[in-house]
Amino acid sequence: MDKVVIMARVSTDRQEYRRQINELKSFCQKMDWNIVGTFANKVSGAESFENRTELRDMIEFVRSNEVKRVVCLEISRLGRNTLEALKVIQILNENKVSLYIKNYSLETLNTDGTVNPVVSLICTILLEIASMERLTIRERMNSGRTQYIEKCRKEGVKMGRPSSYKKDIESYRLQYQKEIGLLKKGISLRNIAALTGTSVNTIRKVKELCMTGLDG
Repeated sequence: MDKVVIMARVSTDRQEYRRQINELKSFCQKMDWNIVGTFANKVSGAESFENRTELRDMIEFVRSNEVKRVVCLEISRLGRNTLEALKVIQILNENKVSLYIKNYSLETLNTDGTVNPVVSLICTILLEIASMERLTIRERMNSGRTQYIEKCRKEGVKMGRPSSYKKDIESYRLQYQKEIGLLKKGISLRNIAALTGTSVNTIRKVKELCMTGLDG
């Protein structure tokens, strides 16, 4: 019975992750493959292949446990881009471990352990298509956002957070004359708060806004 490991894509939706695991387990059982490990594939735009510990752990595991193939649902989530995904496949190939992509019934190695060139070409094409799809989605989102901002601008709708009312320096000086006088004497914020009833945070803000102009 061939030894295999399952690689499922981590999702924010736990049910989706469990669905992947269950689907792959059921498939392996039908194929009479012996599942000896399950690995979570976390694909982050911020992490390179070298920093993805779960992939390095999987590769180390298949090397030391005579695993014949890695089984996954789709190929597009192997890496952040085509080159990174192909690198994963190359490392598996070099260790005589085949990658089986269930959604397309593709296997990267032949039965004798040699690389299947046709499947390699198909994998590259599928990865490029997935990359183009992600780029198209990103461009559509950016275009939609730009159009929405332009529409709001034409209609006079203010974007972003509503600006909060900020007192200018002069108004602070007028309202907090006593506090400023005590600050000039070098009294601590906590003691000024006790003397005036003004909060420490407000006194700190008064100091930040006004004391520079008062030093001279």
